[in-house]
Amino acid sequence: MGINQKMSIELRHLRYFIAVAEELHFGKAAERLHISQPPLSQQIQMLEEKVNAKLLERNNRNVALTPAGAMFLKEAYQILAQVDAAATKAARMEKGELGELSIGFTSTTPFMHKVTMSLRQYREAYPEVSIHMHQMNTKQQIAPLITGRIDIGIMRNTVLPEQLDYQLLFKEPFMVAVYEGHPLLEFIDVGVDIQQLADYPFIFFERDVGTALYDEINQLLTSAGVVPTISQEAGEAMTILGLVSAGMGISVITESFTRMKIDGVKYLKLTNINASSEVWLVYNTRRTLPAVAKKLTNLLMANIVGNQE
Repeated sequence: MGINQKMSIELRHLRYFIAVAEELHFGKAAERLHISQPPLSQQIQMLEEKVNAKLLERNNRNVALTPAGAMFLKEAYQILAQVDAAATKAARMEKGELGELSIGFTSTTPFMHKVTMSLRQYREAYPEVSIHMHQMNTKQQIAPLITGRIDIGIMRNTVLPEQLDYQLLFKEPFMVAVYEGHPLLEFIDVGVDIQQLADYPFIFFERDVGTALYDEINQLLTSAGVVPTISQEAGEAMTILGLVSAGMGISVITESFTRMKIDGVKYLKLTNINASSEVWLVYNTRRTLPAVAKKLTNLLMANIVGNQE
């Protein structure tokens, strides 16, 4: 018997065989399957031909499993159980209850309370989703979003290629970080105007780090006519705040950074109307967003955007 004939066994053949093997009676099995007895007998005979083995001993009165039939019955149970499990998994993936989710996020994301709260809620609601978090700055997320290495990105506002789009999560106010005893602290209750920063040395993000904050802060200062004197540059927020604490200068940061409690660093509000940074949820419009990503997107939008309306 050729291999192709063996491979043409269908799931219905297994179900027919299991019914007969459990009932050990063709009439009862046919009634259970809602078919007549002659077609059932033909299907079992066809199955035996396909597997090239006698599975049932039968006469006018009795039906019994052969040793090959008993082994085949165990395997048939396992096959149908695997098919059912695969169908269940597929349905759960379609609902976003199962699967893998890759997220790009900036270094400040862990300090955004509503974002971390949403991630925690998602983790609790869908524990069987495997989440892969990739820390990268805004500009570094572009290529992985295009290639599909990450499904969604949480980033700052930037210029996006045409295949990427975004939803605005929230606008985050800019703040001024100063060291203990700095003259600007007399305005800690009322806040400061950007132009009041002009006379003080700045600690800036490094330009070659590629962070969108570098561009945003520069634009903020330029629009106010402030040309900053940059005394130091650093690639990480913790380093910047550490240098502020050491009295090396002041820095303009976003509000999420203020959740970092650094000894000797104080934070002041900016009074300028548009002194804020947009935080985006970015995705690729040319790729189908996985159901698991849609679930998280909906949760983020409900927790953050919905609460702002």
